[in-house]
Amino acid sequence: MLLKLLDMYWISFFTKALYRRQLMPTQFWVQRTLSSHLPNKVTEDVVNQPSPQLRDAGGRGNIILKTPKGTRDFSPKQMAIRENIFATIISCFKRHGAVTIDTPVFERKELLFENNEDDSELVYDLKDQGGELLSLRYDLTVPFARYLAMNKITHFKRYQIGKVYRRDSPTMARGRYREFCQCDFDIAGQYDPMIPDAECLKVMHEILSALQFGEFLIRVNDRRILNGIFTACGVSEKNFLSACSTLDKLDKMTWEEVKLEMVKERGIDPKTVDHLGEYVQLHGGLPLIENLLHDPKLAHSKLAMEGLEDMKLLFEYLTLFGIIDQVSLDLSLARGLDYYTGLIYEAGLLHQQDGHFQKSLCVGSVAGGGRYDGLVASFDPKGQKVPCVGVSIGVERIFSIIEQNIEEEIRTAETQVLVATAQKNFLAARMKLISELWDADIKAEMFYKKNPKMLKQLQYCEERGIPLVAILGQQELNDGVVKLRDVITRNEINVPKEKLIEEIKRRLQK
Repeated sequence: MLLKLLDMYWISFFTKALYRRQLMPTQFWVQRTLSSHLPNKVTEDVVNQPSPQLRDAGGRGNIILKTPKGTRDFSPKQMAIRENIFATIISCFKRHGAVTIDTPVFERKELLFENNEDDSELVYDLKDQGGELLSLRYDLTVPFARYLAMNKITHFKRYQIGKVYRRDSPTMARGRYREFCQCDFDIAGQYDPMIPDAECLKVMHEILSALQFGEFLIRVNDRRILNGIFTACGVSEKNFLSACSTLDKLDKMTWEEVKLEMVKERGIDPKTVDHLGEYVQLHGGLPLIENLLHDPKLAHSKLAMEGLEDMKLLFEYLTLFGIIDQVSLDLSLARGLDYYTGLIYEAGLLHQQDGHFQKSLCVGSVAGGGRYDGLVASFDPKGQKVPCVGVSIGVERIFSIIEQNIEEEIRTAETQVLVATAQKNFLAARMKLISELWDADIKAEMFYKKNPKMLKQLQYCEERGIPLVAILGQQELNDGVVKLRDVITRNEINVPKEKLIEEIKRRLQK
C-alpha cells in the first residue's frame, strides 16, 4: 500500500512539473524541480545566479538575438556571391602554381607581438586554458612565417584563405569588420630581384580584373625609398615607424591633417615635415623613378638607391606582364605593419564621377601586400633568413561593393533537375531515379512528400531556377521512358530510361 502511495505521489509530482515546464523557461523548471533535493544554500545560489543573456520581460527570459559587434551572418544569396569570389581567387592562385596550407586561428601571444607591438591593442587575447597565453591571429602572414621557421622551409609558394580577427572600430558599410576573411598568396625563397614581386602584382591584377567590380589602381612604393627620403629630410631613425604609420593615413586624410599629426603627436620639426611633403605627394611611373635616381639628396642613401633600382626593374617586368597602365609609384604609400622591409603595394578602387574614372583618387583599399624579408628569421632559433613577398585580397570590401551593384537574380542552389510526378504512390520510383542521378554526379532534388502536387513542383523549379524536370507516371513506367521538361520553354519529350542521364548531361552542357 505504501509503495502504491509513493508511486502515485511521484506520478503526480512529475505531471505537475511537466505542466509547469510549459509555462516557464527550461532553466527555471530544472532549478525548481531540483530545489527540494539540494542543500538550501546551493539551491539559493543556483536560482539567484544572474544570466547576462537573459532579461525579465513579463515573467519570461528572452535571449538577445544579435551577432557580436563587427561580425555578421551571410544569407544563401550572399554566400552564393562570396563563393563565386572565392572560386575566382582560388583559380588564380592555383594557376600560378601555389599550394594551400592551413594554420590555427589562434597563436601564442608572444609570437604575434614579436614584430608588431604597436598594434597589440587591436588583438583579441584568449583566457589562459592550460599554461599558454594565446591570441586570435590578426592576419595570415605571421602564422605563415612561423610555419616556415618551424618546418625549416626555405622555398615555398602558398595560398591560404581563412578568418582573422582585429579588435578595431568596425565600419560595416565599407566592409570593415572585427572578424573577416583574408585570401593570401605568398612566395618564399631567395630569388633574383623583383621577379616574385612582379608575379604577386600580376596575381593581384588578374583577380581584381576577373571580379569586374570596378576600375582600380595599384599603388607601389618601397620601404627603402621611404627610409632614404625620411633620412634626407631629417626624420630621425627612432621616428621612422611612427612617421610611416601617420603617413599611411594620407589616403583618408589631407596632407595638412597628416602634417599636423606628425608635428603635434610625433614631435617632428615642422620644417622637416614640409621638406617631407615635397616628396611624399609625388606619384607617377618610370620618369619619376629616373628623376629620383638623379636626386642629389637621395643619392647619399644607399638604401634609397637600391630601392629605386629595384623599382625601375619592377616596372620593366610589369610592362612585360602587360599591367603597367594600372600601376603607379606613390611615395605616400607606407603600409602600417612593421614587418615590411622592401616593396609595398596596395590596390584601390577609382572614384567614379559623372561616368568618368578619376585616376588621381582612390576609394578604399581592396588588396595589398609587400616584401617581408626578416620575419621568418625573427622566429627561427638560428636566425635563418627566408625572404618572402606576398599579396592579400580584401574579400569583405570587394564583397560589399559587388553586393551593392549586383542587379541580376542570384541562384542560391545549383540544382539541375527536379524529379517530379503528377500521380500518387510514386515515391519509390522517384527515390530510385534520383539516386541514379546523384550517382551520375547530377545535382538533383525532389519534394519530401509522398504525393506532391504537380503545379507546386513546377513553381518550385521556376522560383529556384532549376532548368529541367524529370517526370514519372504510370504511363512512363509502362513505356520505359521518363518525361523530360525544359522549365523555360516548357517543351517536353519522352526519353528512354537508359538514355536519360546522357540526355540530361547533353542539355546541361549547352
